[in-house]
Amino acid sequence: MKKVISIFALLILLVSCGGPSKVAKEARKTFDGNWTLTNITYPNNTGEFNVTLFNDASANCFEGSTWDFVSNNNRGTYEVSGLDCVAETRNFIWSIDEENTPSGMYDFLLKPVNEKYKSTNGDQGFRLNLVNLSENSMVWEQTVTLEGSPFVIRMMFTK
Repeated sequence: MKKVISIFALLILLVSCGGPSKVAKEARKTFDGNWTLTNITYPNNTGEFNVTLFNDASANCFEGSTWDFVSNNNRGTYEVSGLDCVAETRNFIWSIDEENTPSGMYDFLLKPVNEKYKSTNGDQGFRLNLVNLSENSMVWEQTVTLEGSPFVIRMMFTK
């Protein structure tokens, strides 16, 4: 009888830890589709900043950029826009971190890749905090270091 109970308990543990949580699955579905990065801000900081996002282009090029997320294979594309910006399609893969952050939302990883979805420079990707996610809007934050202090970059999207 003890063996049956032990096996049953182990089975329950494996099933409960086996896949993405319901909240993470819903978040992944909500990501799906076309988004526009409408605004980039730097909370708690004032002044002009020359920020390069994702080792790609200036923040000015990213405002107005279009993003397409495909949830069934965690792939996507984006295209920057604006004067002096190279307007070509960039590819990325993304994943939601299953560990819930203190705010109740999730971190996720965005990794730029080539057109065959292979890493070209060995980048580990960029960890972002998903601050807000709804059917029509989402907000990301990335914390980097500027002059030895945390510097937050907030990106706001609409669908």
